[in-house]
Amino acid sequence: MAGNGRRIILTIINNAVGINFFNIIVIFFITPHVATSEPRVITPFPAPKLMDLPQFQGEHKESLYWGTYRPQVYLGIRARTPESLIGGLMWINEKDGKYKLRHVCKHEDELSTYGWTKHNGRDFGHQLLADHGINLDTKFLKYKGEHSGYGGDWAIRIDAQINKSKLNEELERDAQIFFYLADEGGNVLDISRENLNTQKGSLLASGSRPDIGDWQLHLKSMDDVEVHYSGFHTLNFHNLSDLVEENLASQIRRHDRVQLSDSSDDSPNVLVFQIIGGFPLTTDIVLISGTGSESSRVEERVRNLTGTSLTNQLKDKEESFDTKFEKVFNLAEKVDSESILVGKAAIGNLLGGIGYFYGQSKIALSSILNLKEQVNVLSYWPAELYTAVPSRPSFPRGFLWDEGFHQLLIWRWDIHISLDIIGHWLDLMNVDGWIPREQILGAEALSRVPEEYVPQHPTNGNPPTLLLALSDIVSGLKNNEFTAMDSSKISLFLDRAFVRLEAWFQWFNTTQSGSKMSSYYWHGRDNMTIHELNPKTLSSGLDDYPRASHPSADECHLDIRCWMFLAADCMHSIEVLLNKETKPDENYGSTAKLLSDHDLLNQMHFDYAYGAYLDFGNHTEKVELKWREVEVGYNHAARQLVRVVSEKPELRFIPHIGYVSLFPFMAKIIPPGSPILEKQLQLISNRSLLWTNYGLSSLAKTSSLYMKWNSETESPYWRGQIWINMNYMILSALHHYSKEDGPYQDSSKALYKELRSNLIRNIVRNYKDSGFLWEQFEQDEGKGHGSHPFTGWTSLVVLIMAEAYGNI
Repeated sequence: MAGNGRRIILTIINNAVGINFFNIIVIFFITPHVATSEPRVITPFPAPKLMDLPQFQGEHKESLYWGTYRPQVYLGIRARTPESLIGGLMWINEKDGKYKLRHVCKHEDELSTYGWTKHNGRDFGHQLLADHGINLDTKFLKYKGEHSGYGGDWAIRIDAQINKSKLNEELERDAQIFFYLADEGGNVLDISRENLNTQKGSLLASGSRPDIGDWQLHLKSMDDVEVHYSGFHTLNFHNLSDLVEENLASQIRRHDRVQLSDSSDDSPNVLVFQIIGGFPLTTDIVLISGTGSESSRVEERVRNLTGTSLTNQLKDKEESFDTKFEKVFNLAEKVDSESILVGKAAIGNLLGGIGYFYGQSKIALSSILNLKEQVNVLSYWPAELYTAVPSRPSFPRGFLWDEGFHQLLIWRWDIHISLDIIGHWLDLMNVDGWIPREQILGAEALSRVPEEYVPQHPTNGNPPTLLLALSDIVSGLKNNEFTAMDSSKISLFLDRAFVRLEAWFQWFNTTQSGSKMSSYYWHGRDNMTIHELNPKTLSSGLDDYPRASHPSADECHLDIRCWMFLAADCMHSIEVLLNKETKPDENYGSTAKLLSDHDLLNQMHFDYAYGAYLDFGNHTEKVELKWREVEVGYNHAARQLVRVVSEKPELRFIPHIGYVSLFPFMAKIIPPGSPILEKQLQLISNRSLLWTNYGLSSLAKTSSLYMKWNSETESPYWRGQIWINMNYMILSALHHYSKEDGPYQDSSKALYKELRSNLIRNIVRNYKDSGFLWEQFEQDEGKGHGSHPFTGWTSLVVLIMAEAYGNI
């Protein structure tokens, strides 16, 4: 351990990384004895938590208590607490003579469109669900009144209509809507049987919880409806659809009707209500908290959140959203009205997709852990995470490098929500300064992830994009873009976060460093694979982007070197803002200066023969996938597609031009007068390489791995498709160089205008044609590809429309 510690400290000095003496003491000397009872990898970072700051308590915490924090379902409500009262929507459609229950967001449901068209992240959202002739218009409203319990009350309005032009002829004429309430803490829910299907009142259910006190669930409909119910007792909340489907199937077999059983398990903690009525159907569902006192005025509060009163409040919230959207992004004079609608849907679904998760990450043990017993996986400490998500059907959980891009939007919309999210992520840091890159917390999240992707590897990182957002926020502080009170809160946040940010930077700088001075490479590539054409680099975020054919410690990855420059530059800006004392030759400013040294960068990564920046490593182009008989068990073989290498690899530049080649350009390291800038602009504009009418492709058409499958089951992902996060960063650089005096200012400006126009036009066209924003875009015709809706970093189109690049 002592030798390893010396090696780490020497690396710090060699790479001129700034970290003050106190933090070295904390990280390398104090923390080892903290971790004696638990392996270091599952020991929390020993510093005050960001979420314990006063600014995240009190009114702020209560204002965000309830929300649409279940992005994995079409409509879900929960509180930001580990064992919450949760609500959700299901409905029935009919296809091929079979009833289909909708609940969890799935591509196979083939909805024409869905997603929050407007959402303010706090107390209002509007969503349209279009399902084969049935249109469900859902609206969410939260209200905190004088008599409300903790967190206030909330209402859901559901408008169900038939789209006759798309109506399935098999569909019965009645709407079949289900709304459920479940208590994750196991508290019993009481059903109000006497009020069902009568005009006596609106009460459906009631109960009590320590957080909100007594509560009641009410239903008010503007139309005649029939209500049925079922009650269940379960601790498994990821399979509520199964419980409803089994109950309905039993009823169909016994009574030949699609109707809940009007019965309940003993002590139910899940109540499902089936609302049946003719189209069109409008129903309001309201949860009233704090109903235990004599002065709770329940009837008055129910009236306030239903009917005409709710209609008026929803209208006011919608108008407020529109006003704020224009104030924040100022699009009226920059794009057309159709683009503005897409922009509102992008930010709306990003904010509406913010989720709250609680659980324990699974951590894969690496060889550096010296445990007495051989265990494959350890559990991280129980933790909560409040985060935006990339995609509700495919990735309804936290992803570290995605989140930095999300925050570029969210901080502009609501700085308090943004700091809350960033704080939650930084509080997940372990004693070594590592943050698991994918957060799969709780049974509901775990049920959606293939088993092989669940364990997180403590040797692997992810681009530190949260620092991009923090750098942008610091720039906003310098430009006086915040109120005095908000500026004070941001400064307090950064002051407490600094020790964690230092540890995070230090983790990257030591664990991802290369064999050469100021070189880096992404650890975690599989150098033993026999099935991958080119071993993936998942930790880079660019997955199957071509790297060295034979992973080794000799690799030098260009993108992480540039990420480290951006990270050091951000740390320096925070350091200056907070007046942190640093040694002249050992601070983040000198580190940023070293990593932005253009001559040094060129020596390490510029290939003059290709006229491009490239990775370096042990590589051969003579690699292909071939069918072979492979032994898969005792005395048994199977025909598989395996990797065949026909030439010995050698240390060289990796001859693949693509996004990685543009990282020095994206990081704005290239001087505006350098001839190399001209070469970068030529790469960008070359239609035989990266340029398309829909955005810049991830990999040049001339690459030997362009659009090649990486294995029998892995289709190309970052091998030609168009990705919006990288295009945003490229646009930001073009915008920067178009403002810099130099010989390439005009060409940068022309490329900027054309690329921006192409991206906006294609994203808007796809949304209009398909009803969705997409994960990526096909390079030949610009068609949306991959997961949808994908309003993670694709929502950056709003900033592209606004020409808002900040400090990126």
